[in-house]
Amino acid sequence: MAELHVNIVLASGARIGRGKAVLLEGIRDTGSISAAARALGMDYKRAWLLLDSLDSAFDTPVVERKAGGVGGGGAALSPFGLELLGRYRRIEAAAMALAEADLEVLEQHALPSAGPKI
Repeated sequence: MAELHVNIVLASGARIGRGKAVLLEGIRDTGSISAAARALGMDYKRAWLLLDSLDSAFDTPVVERKAGGVGGGGAALSPFGLELLGRYRRIEAAAMALAEADLEVLEQHALPSAGPKI
């Protein structure tokens, strides 16, 4: 089945798409930036940069970080981070519901192999 990828680009140029949403879900589920990055096969520094780009895009932090130490560090989505993730997933679901019939028709006409993906 064809897929629909939703990328939100704000007037400032800031972006949120599927990759950042999955990273946020990983942090929500694990309580850890490094664990979420590992689960995605992503470098910790890359995860940190993606989160920093989100925090720089909004007037409210998306992730609350706890410094490491004896008990270890951690991270959690802020209330706004949970809201952002929820809104992104609702927009994505609505777009998919709207596009589903058209995607099915296009898929019926698609060749099994489209050649190089350029």
